[in-house]
Parts: sequence; structure tokens; C-alpha cells
Amino acid sequence: MSVSYMDYTSPSVQFSFDLNNNLFFKKDNRNYINGLSIHQLNTLGNVSLLDIYLSTGNVIEPHIHQNASELVYCISGAAVVSLINPFTKELLHFPIQPGQVASVPQGWWHYEIASDDNTHLLAIFDAPIPEFIGASDLLRLTPANVFAHTYCLNEAKVKDALAPITKTVVIGPPSDCMSDQVQSQAAANPANTNQTYYNRAYGYPQLQHDAYWQQQPVIGNGWGYYHNGL
Repeated sequence: MSVSYMDYTSPSVQFSFDLNNNLFFKKDNRNYINGLSIHQLNTLGNVSLLDIYLSTGNVIEPHIHQNASELVYCISGAAVVSLINPFTKELLHFPIQPGQVASVPQGWWHYEIASDDNTHLLAIFDAPIPEFIGASDLLRLTPANVFAHTYCLNEAKVKDALAPITKTVVIGPPSDCMSDQVQSQAAANPANTNQTYYNRAYGYPQLQHDAYWQQQPVIGNGWGYYHNGL
């Protein structure tokens, strides 16, 4: 959808952009996301995208886009796109390899796990600026006593389990997470479907700590994590 009200004779009209100049989020040199929205390219209209790079076992954390549908296209490597169908109450897994896509309807809970190194995904949205609510924000901002009371859980255990989540994760596991710890957790809770892909996806490599944090994200902020963000 073009921007019909724009003055296309204006010198401010933008027809091209280099995504390498707009880093959306970086965990380390192998796991990062570049972004493009109407803020970078004002002729875009009702579309935007995220250019995603992942190494084996890294996860785009569970989240929703409350204002946009998403099409995930695999350029290289391999990944599993998982989503919950709110109508059938099913958790579905869609392995994708180069040339393959997975569709996530607007507002559906989903996440992506890289099952190969050098995985490159393109996430395309039908909104000029896709909004985002991540699981890490919901978990860290909801009081532990609410979870405990609502689901009849031990409050102390809930608080202890969620204490390490102090900021929006975006790409997990966090850089300071011990890989053997993650592997033991994955081994205790194997996926029930697409086991081959998940065994590969859960084979977490040793992760390097990276202190690249420019600004703390805010829940529901329309992906605007950085001062020059989307």
C-alpha cells in the first residue's frame, strides 16, 4: 500500500535504505537483528521487516505482534517457527529451510529457534511499525504472587525461577547463561514434535558474553528499542 498523501516531489522522499545502518537488537556478532520501518523509508506504506541472524540454538523469544501478521522467510540455515493456535489450543511447529516460509497471524503467540549456524531469516509485517510484547516482559513485570495465586503455585519458587529475567530478552538464551545449564533444562523438557529439529535447536553452543545494551526496551513500544530504532 503506497502512501497516497505523500509529496513525491519533495527532497525528503526516501526510496532506498541500507538495513546495515539500523541495528534493532544485538546479542553478539552471530545473533542480531536489523530493522526497517516507515521511520527509515517513508515510502514504505503498510509494510516493514526485520532482518534476523541467528546461530544454532538461539531463540527469538516467545512474543506477539498485536498489530501485525508476520511472514517468516528462511534465506539460509534452518529454523523452527512455533506458534499457538488460539482457536484449537494447539502448539504447532514449522521447520523451515532456505526458500521456505511460515505464516504467523496477527496477535498469535510464537517464537523461532535456529537449528543451524548462520541462519538468516526475514520477518515481513503488514504494518508500517510492528508492535511487540515479549514473554520476558510479561514474566518480569507480573508480580510473582499473582502467578502463584492464579495458578496455585509456590510463590517463593516462582520468584526464584523468574528472578534472572531483569530485562527484555529478544534473543535468548541470555549471553551470560551457562550452556550446560540450558542443555540440561532442554534435556529434561524435550519437544514432543519435530524432535530432530528440536534436538539440533537445543544443542546450544558456548555463548560469548556481550555487553551491547544501549537502551532498555519497554513493553508494547512498537519495536523502538534504540534511539534510531524502528
